[in-house]
Amino acid sequence: MSRPAGQPIVVSLAGRPAGGTAERPEAGGRPRPGRVFLVGAGPGDPGLLTLKGKSCLEASDVVIYDALVDKRLLEHARPGAMLIYAGKRDGHHGRPQEEINGLLLQHARAGLTVTRLKGGDPFVFGRGGEEALALAEAAIPFEVVPGISAGIAVPAYAGIPVTHRHVAAAVTFVTGHERTGADLSAVRWDTLGPDHGTLVFFMGLRNLPEIAGKLMDHGRPPATPAAVIEWGTTERQATVTGTLADIVERAQQAGLEPPALVVVGQVVALRERLGWFPEPWAPAAQQ
Repeated sequence: MSRPAGQPIVVSLAGRPAGGTAERPEAGGRPRPGRVFLVGAGPGDPGLLTLKGKSCLEASDVVIYDALVDKRLLEHARPGAMLIYAGKRDGHHGRPQEEINGLLLQHARAGLTVTRLKGGDPFVFGRGGEEALALAEAAIPFEVVPGISAGIAVPAYAGIPVTHRHVAAAVTFVTGHERTGADLSAVRWDTLGPDHGTLVFFMGLRNLPEIAGKLMDHGRPPATPAAVIEWGTTERQATVTGTLADIVERAQQAGLEPPALVVVGQVVALRERLGWFPEPWAPAAQQ
């Protein structure tokens, strides 16, 4: 039976009715724990939010959101919902992770429905695992709503497929920074040599000189194609391409700033033919 035109699509939230109301209190008068949704907001373009993510926002009493979440997504929150900014991005931390965990526990223990809205996918360099562990240890019901990861979407918007037959049979996601002020000493550079396909570094711009140098030290040829993509999937997207030998200089000349994704591998060369997304902010020579 087909859905009548104009009828909204309703996405089930694991049996929980929409409306965002708190649970009825237990016999002792204490509210039953609410529920937390760890929702991936996608990589930047608000149109890439999933239907289930939208339904979570519509059903929640509290929305705790990150700095890189497009604020237009908050328009999906139900009227009267509490909106809490938990800004966190490369080099700038509005709230410590422990405080964010505490907010999730505080509101869920009050019997409220909470959406934790995180850029990209919550379990791909999003600390969603840390938040899920805090909830599990406190016996707070939670669900994970995956989002479209920047690791695949941002290169796609730049015309770079992270895998391509006869070019790259594998892709590896790598952190571009371990924690604020830290180097990349924990990265296993010996596993990222020339036979390991495409590499995607999250938030790697500040450590780009180290990334390029380590990859060349461990066997990646200096002529290996590389790209840096700033504000991917948004109207501010700007892409700079080059090689491991010159990508640092090119990115500096272009004045790129975080947030930015770094892609390394032969697939970058396909951008010349597959670029489709307009980039008015990009350097003229790179368009």
